[in-house]
Amino acid sequence: MRPYRYHATQSLTLDSRWTSRAMSDGERWCYRIFLLILLTFAMCAGIAKADIYRYVNSNGVTTFTNIKPSGNFQVVIREQPKVASKIIVLDEPTTQVRGYTGQVRSRYARQILAAAKTSNLDPALIHAVISVESGYNPRARSRAGAVGLMQLMPETAARYNVANRWDPEQNIQGGSRYLRDLLQIFDNDLRLALAAYNAGEEAVMRYGNRIPPYRETIAYVPKVMTYYRKYRINS
Repeated sequence: MRPYRYHATQSLTLDSRWTSRAMSDGERWCYRIFLLILLTFAMCAGIAKADIYRYVNSNGVTTFTNIKPSGNFQVVIREQPKVASKIIVLDEPTTQVRGYTGQVRSRYARQILAAAKTSNLDPALIHAVISVESGYNPRARSRAGAVGLMQLMPETAARYNVANRWDPEQNIQGGSRYLRDLLQIFDNDLRLALAAYNAGEEAVMRYGNRIPPYRETIAYVPKVMTYYRKYRINS
């Protein structure tokens, strides 16, 4: 689920008498209308892709919010999971990239194909990420502590149950699943998903769902996109 950190004032409240006793038919219709207004509010506020929670505070006031509350609560609108079926690929300036021969790419072709099927991704995209992240070197390690073909950080590996980050198959599976989830978070916008893979999804969100102004990330996105186009043409 995409994380949201909207201020609590964006929550909606209603009088507790609507939920603390049996409602008349008229009140039920009012309650349904209120939920419709809530959904409209969520869409306008850009939070329609989040769960909507309902809880009653100690003063008996019922609150609806996209921020998961503590204690007792009820999910009244649940986020619908998406499948990364159509990736949005926007035109990017052509970037000069080093060419990796078919022989080099074939070293992990079996593992990449398996991960692509599991994650519903284009194998050429996984190849493109690996080309930039590690240059097909399974022993690659960054100064930040990312390792392996898809340069998994310890936190990312733990999130996707990767026991051995150095193992090529596990590394590719974990990285591919992470990339798939990023595409879901950013509505299949490949540029934003790649920026998040490099800089973290929080950074992309912090800059208003734009590529963060980091020198490395600004160079990273078009480089992966260039490899992706190159491998798609040659596949």
